[in-house]
Amino acid sequence: MEISQYIESGKKAHLVGIGGVSMSPLAEILHTRGVSLSGSDMAESASVSRLRALGIPVTIGHRAENVAGAGFIIRTAAAREDNVEIQTARSLGIPVFERAEAWGYIMRGYANAVCVAGVHGKTTTTSMLTHILLSAECDPTVMIGGTLPALGGGYRVGNGDVIVVESCEYYNSFHNFFPTVAVILNVDADHLDFFSGLDEMKASFRTFASLVPDSGVIVCNGDDPDALDALTPLGRSLLTFGLAENSRVRGVNVSAAGLNPSCDVHLDGAFLCKISLRVPGMHNLLNALAAAAAAIAVGIPPEAIAHGLSGFTGAARRFEYKGSYNGAVIYDDYAHHPTELHALLDAVLSLEYNRVILAFQPHTYTRTKALFDDFSEQLRRLDAPLIAPIFAAREKNESGISSKDLADAIPGAQSFDSLAELTAAIAAEAREGDIILTVGAGDIYKVGEELAGS
Repeated sequence: MEISQYIESGKKAHLVGIGGVSMSPLAEILHTRGVSLSGSDMAESASVSRLRALGIPVTIGHRAENVAGAGFIIRTAAAREDNVEIQTARSLGIPVFERAEAWGYIMRGYANAVCVAGVHGKTTTTSMLTHILLSAECDPTVMIGGTLPALGGGYRVGNGDVIVVESCEYYNSFHNFFPTVAVILNVDADHLDFFSGLDEMKASFRTFASLVPDSGVIVCNGDDPDALDALTPLGRSLLTFGLAENSRVRGVNVSAAGLNPSCDVHLDGAFLCKISLRVPGMHNLLNALAAAAAAIAVGIPPEAIAHGLSGFTGAARRFEYKGSYNGAVIYDDYAHHPTELHALLDAVLSLEYNRVILAFQPHTYTRTKALFDDFSEQLRRLDAPLIAPIFAAREKNESGISSKDLADAIPGAQSFDSLAELTAAIAAEAREGDIILTVGAGDIYKVGEELAGS
């Protein structure tokens, strides 16, 4: 059962969770292509208001009657089988498709479909590539799993021949895509509530890269042995990026300390352009090289690559400045994996603040348990990290693990029973010359926002 058969049949689509970060741009694109739509979501939002302004009816609340008249359903990943609208559709024999399947259908309509994948750095790299494409006046269509100030949100519907989509490996959702350019930033063990381990992760990325036609391009991190190992069995030539001598898109004359890392970009040994960033860290320089490689794959000139990257100031929740408190600056970051935490601390510890006050919120019980030692190793790099309660997200605590377990494994660390208690502890401690970092993929950002607003 192909979603294309239903979209092209002229049947009405009902989108469950239409206001979501990837669902709302999907709805807008389908609407512009003449597909009859309705949708539902759990709450009012700016995205819902925008869709209604386009003439798409959106109901707040999930109810059985919302699917009346629908020829097929497209659901957000958060809408499980126990959702009343999904249950009703099943009982009526109405086909239910995942949002990734719909995005895959849309990609087929573009000459250049760039899918940015990897366990770490997807949002930043997709955002950097968006800046490059805008600089080159490509009028791209974009879907990012976060907020980009240049777009005023997480997506853009353009009229050009390039679509850029942040592509997630969780539940193998990116296997539904049709990339002409696949970008593999890195391969690492994560989502261990779904994948059995690193080998299964590698297999998933290998399948994703195999979707690229022979006429397309596979962009890969030449500095990541696991990414290279995952793709070697394909027997395909790769457009590698990185700092290694054999990387085709290579950063040389690297300056990575401070707030403005920079390097020269060489393509197959020849100078292409110089890039200078406004976001810190070697990891961001590698993200920029990945974005440059993807831009090269779709024919973007070097001057647009340099200009686009020079204007990038970060995506929301990626080392995002939130304000100050008692003379200390406050930044928020989405890092929720030990590798991401390592990269963040490398960047921040090079900035020479008097002290780093880190408030870390572990994300999901399974990740905390599976990567416990790696989290402990990174958090020990600081004198007194503050650990928030684990953010459960989609899970129940079946292992009994807690943030106190993590704090107990780290000399000087403290755990807290609530964000309010953690906020009070930072308020009592912070002073001029410090940097306060709120870190994690849950709602830890609220701590910094409360401090900045006080």
